[in-house]
Amino acid sequence: MQIIKDRGIVQDTWKHVEDGDPIPAQGDITVSLARWLDDKATLTAHADLIGVRLAPEDEASALTGDLDKLALVAVQFPKFTDGRGYTTARLLRERMGYRGELRAIGYVLRDQIFYLHRVGFNAFELAAGKSLTDALEGFGDFTVTYQGANPP
Repeated sequence: MQIIKDRGIVQDTWKHVEDGDPIPAQGDITVSLARWLDDKATLTAHADLIGVRLAPEDEASALTGDLDKLALVAVQFPKFTDGRGYTTARLLRERMGYRGELRAIGYVLRDQIFYLHRVGFNAFELAAGKSLTDALEGFGDFTVTYQGANPP
């Protein structure tokens, strides 16, 4: 599968491991926040990179003290009208100082790419059937801004 990362289309190396599924011996993986909190000791011993997926109702502050162990934080957007992920990104970048990959996943549209990038996202995993090429054009939708941003 391909994603947008750092304004380019790249092959995704991450596997999303669902709660209850076994952790693969190799490969970069993401787990839910609940699984991370329940099994942190085992997960930090994983041979490859670890990431955490945050659902809209998850609090980013639950990762306080753990961000240095995470190469990826993926924020889920289950529907177009759910904007909580914007706040989560801003908190992770500005207040918590996270500098790793911050990925928006799910219902992410071209119209949102510019704004998502401004709050700190540097990677985008679009829903099936959405054009990555079209979404890339969203970075250039605006040339003038009125407020500061927190680009990665």
